[in-house]
Amino acid sequence: MSECGRRARIIAVAGKGGTGKTVITSLLLRFLAEDGERVLAIDADPATSLPGTLGIKIKRTIGDVREEIASPSSVFFSEDMPTDMLIEYRIDEITVKTPRFSLLAMGRSEGPGCYCLVNDMLRHFIDRLSSRYSTILIDCEAGLEHLSRRTTQDVDTMLVVSDATKRGIDTAISIADLAACLHINFGQILLVLNKVTEEVRPMLDDMVKASDLTLIGMVPEDENIRAFDLEGKPLLELPEDSKAVVAVRAIYDKLMGGSHSS
Repeated sequence: MSECGRRARIIAVAGKGGTGKTVITSLLLRFLAEDGERVLAIDADPATSLPGTLGIKIKRTIGDVREEIASPSSVFFSEDMPTDMLIEYRIDEITVKTPRFSLLAMGRSEGPGCYCLVNDMLRHFIDRLSSRYSTILIDCEAGLEHLSRRTTQDVDTMLVVSDATKRGIDTAISIADLAACLHINFGQILLVLNKVTEEVRPMLDDMVKASDLTLIGMVPEDENIRAFDLEGKPLLELPEDSKAVVAVRAIYDKLMGGSHSS
């Protein structure tokens, strides 16, 4: 757990659609909560798929608050409460709190108008709220736009999730390159290969070496995940011996131990 007075540890999980980054995020959240971390999970993907994997229903998102603030016809401001307090209250209001973690969904992207001032206000107050937590876990959209707007703080670790294909690894390289262009300091950018089968594993080693990305772990295909998705069951309830749970636990242990290897 973070030391008293230390800023929250920030872990971002990125990857193109279909790679399973939300599955990785869900399992990391599970382990953080089990270890007693005060976790704020942020679903920064407009598809907002993280709540479903956690068994949580989201009623409102940051996108809703943004539109509310920006709409001239919206009765958002109050004479009885300063504007900054009201915005902070609204963000806190839409944050779903459970005994194990809190969850905030970014929701849809901006509309056609200019949202620069609104985004600055929201970023400021999200950062203020996030100071209550020891770890912030962000499920990013592939383009990382929400990440660049959300915070001016450093990101300790970004995990780039790829499926077990050359195209997937090439996309992971592009995401890592994009991250390097953001005005955020990434402590480390690590590769996670997901949905790996024994048949393709030998070929992946050469692809990873050619990518110049640091591999922190491989997650095998897991029939339990397919079954849970089919039944709509939360992935937090996957059995301990499930293949994905075991593999992501090993990745989590490396992250928390501060070490990694390819």
